[in-house]
Amino acid sequence: MKLLVTGVNGQLGYDVKNELGKRGYEVVGVDIDEMDITDKDSVDSVISTVKPDAVIHCAAWTAVDLAEDEDKIEKVRLVNAVGTQNIANACKANDCKLMYISTDYVFDGMGTRPWEPDDERNPLNVYGQTKCDGEIAIENTIEKYFIVRISWAFGINGKNFVKTMLELGKNHNKLTVVDDQIGSPTYTFDLARLLADMIQTDKYGRYHATNEGFCSWYDFACEIFRLASKYDERYKNIEVRPVDSSAYPAKAKRPSNSRMSKEKLTQNGFRRLPAWQDALERYLKEIFR
Repeated sequence: MKLLVTGVNGQLGYDVKNELGKRGYEVVGVDIDEMDITDKDSVDSVISTVKPDAVIHCAAWTAVDLAEDEDKIEKVRLVNAVGTQNIANACKANDCKLMYISTDYVFDGMGTRPWEPDDERNPLNVYGQTKCDGEIAIENTIEKYFIVRISWAFGINGKNFVKTMLELGKNHNKLTVVDDQIGSPTYTFDLARLLADMIQTDKYGRYHATNEGFCSWYDFACEIFRLASKYDERYKNIEVRPVDSSAYPAKAKRPSNSRMSKEKLTQNGFRRLPAWQDALERYLKEIFR
């Protein structure tokens, strides 16, 4: 099986390429220098030359607050919506599967019930809207697609909440973290293994894939410092205090409820990801090694 992975310089693309390579697949990894997804000709040329059996599309604009800037909105739309449409068109022309990595931000975050894959989409911010537009572009263009929504991603490559907390913890013994946004962390190493399993099948459609269990950002931060203290004494006595989101006004409105149901994975015979606490423990062991 020959696979093309976009966004290989990012957290997820990096892990997906490595996982597929470990399994012996022929993998071509691209980022903006090799294939500018906003350029239709670039996308058509690369995909028609590589002739993959499937494309795993991890590339995206993910700077959520920056996406709200007036001078960035069109760029975000070009990357997340137009770029995804370009890839969908090329996959259709070359008769290959497409897997699109999306987000919990396509939902409005109301209520407390975990979101089902086929629930109505109603994004709250520019990032969420453009990712939603990307989903719709795929659904309206091809039949052989997977849309996999994730949340709160962390991995070895790139920036994430865990690394931010560890950096802050080096110089601060008191931190405040929001406790009114609930969701699930996603370890990209674990997710990459699921995506590699999924892409081999024809069980197409929308899925949710995060590590098991729900928590607030505050809960997540507390566990980060508890586990990190095993490796570095500096993290032992950090006081983390819970606060409302109102304490951190942000340009982009965040969903309060990012709980997502993973039942569809079970129904289709896919192994769900381990508990987020287990994933975090393995991740910290890796980065403190």
